[in-house]
Amino acid sequence: MGDNKSDKKYSREIVLAKWEDRFVAWLIDFVIISIIIGILFFIFSADYSFPFWGISIDGDDGVGIRQPYEYIIASSIFFLYWVILEFLTGETIGKRVVHIKTTNLYGGRPSIINIAIEVFGKSFLLPVDIILGLIFSSKRRQRIFSKVGGTIVMKLRRTDEDEDDSIKYIKDY
Repeated sequence: MGDNKSDKKYSREIVLAKWEDRFVAWLIDFVIISIIIGILFFIFSADYSFPFWGISIDGDDGVGIRQPYEYIIASSIFFLYWVILEFLTGETIGKRVVHIKTTNLYGGRPSIINIAIEVFGKSFLLPVDIILGLIFSSKRRQRIFSKVGGTIVMKLRRTDEDEDDSIKYIKDY
């Protein structure tokens, strides 16, 4: 009975995004949002230390946060950007550029709670999230908050329609 091909269970194939693609997507988002944050802080505060969010390095005092509100505000803006876009579309601007998408473990749309958990680590605790994710790495290439949130980042495959340049689309006016 187990040898019968009709008994075989098939699963969907999900291609996990490479760390390099994820980094490039994050970097694109980081630059875009940092520019927006820099403009906002410039408009509303002359003391903004773009792009370091108030981190000071002093030989006598060591490393510290000069203006903690800058870090909290900047991280909150990143949090909102990522939660809104990843919940609505699964993609941010950076992810769209490199053709990757945030999904639940089955390739479907995650809940807003799952997205918020995953994004919290990326927005507020990224170094810790990445380091712990690498130490406790899984076969799904997840950061710690991705594991807790039950999300993965998958590579989007191009379809034949995407690559077919012989079709011209015309809008009906």
